[in-house]
Amino acid sequence: MAAQQRLDNIREQLANSDAKELIANHCYGLFELAAIYLSQSPPKLEEASLSIDALQGIVSATKGRLGSNEQTIFEGLHQLQLAFVQVSVLKQGGDKETQDTAKDSPQDDS
Repeated sequence: MAAQQRLDNIREQLANSDAKELIANHCYGLFELAAIYLSQSPPKLEEASLSIDALQGIVSATKGRLGSNEQTIFEGLHQLQLAFVQVSVLKQGGDKETQDTAKDSPQDDS
């Protein structure tokens, strides 16, 4: 019964919360998730892309309705998109360099 009471309390808190703030918090979470994926070595581009796309979807669907958080979220999304492109280019360059190094390495013909 205690678990049900906690669940009811959480639902009541959510019902009394500002949706703009809750959605903004979720956007910040997606931003952080994408940044974590991009900062991995090697970067997890597919996961980062999905997180960025999800954030883009929220930003597009809620345009003009997120209040004071909207500009910050919008700027964060653009920063992530730029970072994604930069990391992708660096990763492709690194992948090409690895392939070139493998081609140039002496083969063991045992």
